[in-house]
Amino acid sequence: MSSRQMQTLIRPLVRGLTPYVPGEQPKIKGLIKLNTNENPYPPSPRVLAATQAAADGRLRLYPNPTAQPLREKLARVHDCRSENIIVGNGSDELLALAVRAFVEPIMGQASRLSRAGKTPGPRCSKSLVQFFTPSYSLYPVLADIHGAVRNAVPLPADFALPSLADLEHARHWDFRAALTFVTTPNAPSGRGYRTAQLEQLCRAQKGVVLLDEAYVDFASENALALAMKYPHVLVTRTFSKAYSLCFQRVGYCVGHPAIIGALHKIRDSYNVNGLGQIAASATLDDLPRYRANLRRIMVTREQLSGELEALGFRVFPSQTNFILVRPPRFPARSWLQKLRGRKILVRWFSDPAVRDCLRITIGRPDEAAALVKAAKAIL
Repeated sequence: MSSRQMQTLIRPLVRGLTPYVPGEQPKIKGLIKLNTNENPYPPSPRVLAATQAAADGRLRLYPNPTAQPLREKLARVHDCRSENIIVGNGSDELLALAVRAFVEPIMGQASRLSRAGKTPGPRCSKSLVQFFTPSYSLYPVLADIHGAVRNAVPLPADFALPSLADLEHARHWDFRAALTFVTTPNAPSGRGYRTAQLEQLCRAQKGVVLLDEAYVDFASENALALAMKYPHVLVTRTFSKAYSLCFQRVGYCVGHPAIIGALHKIRDSYNVNGLGQIAASATLDDLPRYRANLRRIMVTREQLSGELEALGFRVFPSQTNFILVRPPRFPARSWLQKLRGRKILVRWFSDPAVRDCLRITIGRPDEAAALVKAAKAIL
């Protein structure tokens, strides 16, 4: 069978998809990895011991299908019920489940127009996935996979959250969208948002609003209370960024039991691996240690920001474990290569709103010092 014939076996929608592009995973030893927002500090000894102890005869058994013990522990941490929580294979799985649960797919011409960045004819709000841009680049991919209509609404130049008045005048904003994603704090800008402003947005929106709080542990405030207050609001969190468990892929979502129950209906039967559940549970038993690490990262963030500003970088305010910077003298993409030549990986995005910037993960102090040294040498 020829390659062209093979393509006919694949659904047209899938053939036309542009997949999500993750950050580069280095294959060269000795690289300083500041491109994927991983925590520079390892899991606590308690978490490592619990995970290693669980690598026994239990590996032949299925894990708890609903991660019930972990949900109960999370419910105690967040002062809610386990029925308010679903655990996922990373928060990415929960974002995908939300699209599948709350958005009606539109196939054919409407979906193709949406992927091309054009507004389909009559807007069908039940099929609309809405998000700000720039933000997490997985959102449009999930909409396209589902055959939904996507609505990317540009943020202003300072990445602030638009006011309701601004949104009401925005030509493409739809308060009836089936699902609205809000990355808070924002990625890739790092900008944090006030809970009061997020609440105004949530109250005005008629469909489901998902507040993606992947980086909220590095921020000055969070909006988890909104998921308890409003039945149509969900908040997702992850154990990857603040809690050093990227390898295990554990995230969770908090919301009204009816909405959480809908997500449970369509998740995979054993969607979270057993070792991940144990590692996440042990993490919750050692939160003071992690909070100390969070403070260390935030101190490094402020020190690095100041040193780069002194070299002529424009550093955008951040409430995450990364900073977005506009470098001096050379184009951002040139800086990407120059730093890589000095064995330092950072992230560059082709999105027009940030293509003149680099996103830099906050590493250990010695890694930040190496970045500054390399920047001085390049300049």
